[in-house]
Amino acid sequence: MRIASWNVNSIRTRQDAVLEWLRIHGTEVLCLQETKVTDASFPIDAFRAIGYEVAHFGQKAYNGVAIVSKLALTDVARGFDDPELDAEGARLLGATVGGVRVYSAYVPNGKVVGSAAYEGKLRWLERLRALLDRQAANDLFAVCGDFNIAAEERDVHDPWFWKTQVLFHPSGREALSQFRGTEIVDTLRLHREEGQLYSWWDYRQGAFRKNWGLRIDYVFASRKLAARCSDAWIDREPRGKPNPSDHTPVVAAFEIAS
Repeated sequence: MRIASWNVNSIRTRQDAVLEWLRIHGTEVLCLQETKVTDASFPIDAFRAIGYEVAHFGQKAYNGVAIVSKLALTDVARGFDDPELDAEGARLLGATVGGVRVYSAYVPNGKVVGSAAYEGKLRWLERLRALLDRQAANDLFAVCGDFNIAAEERDVHDPWFWKTQVLFHPSGREALSQFRGTEIVDTLRLHREEGQLYSWWDYRQGAFRKNWGLRIDYVFASRKLAARCSDAWIDREPRGKPNPSDHTPVVAAFEIAS
């Protein structure tokens, strides 16, 4: 089973690109972020036409998360069921797929280090970890999404510049480390140790062409699921196509019958 994550920065704009990617690669489960549409406006029929079920938690013009799957989606849960956290918008969606609990997460950006929005970002991560802590120790689960934090210097093209910014500030990196603890595994780093592997590039200054990027998108897995991870990678190709999202898909493959 391949599980992927992609912040599409508007499903209306990127619908054809996402459908093409799924037709080419046949990935079994794809978590989407920043769909930017209400549930009623998500193009469910287009995904069904190529063999995918859809669960979506959205809102008009902002945020929005989805899980599209070749396998049945069960036990769908939208948000935290917490008025304070869910006031941040449609940012968390969970579903069970082929015996794996899958979450699509869009962590708040935080706007400015030290602001109320930034403190809210750190609390959001704490509550996400608290939610995962309610999973049984032997559960198979994956948390996929745009975390708006690069974990290490090798995940950032210019650590000196970015260390004062919301995407690489030390307090954010510490919050991500605390979120992971010892039980949540970064699947890419199981298989690839090198730097300059990025999932996001600014639209400005020719950042993609120059590879001035950050790795802020992840497929995290519970330790039990990570033990079944046979490969993980970043697919840069969609970012180089016309009118792309500023993010590109990240993928992990697991030895689980689909």
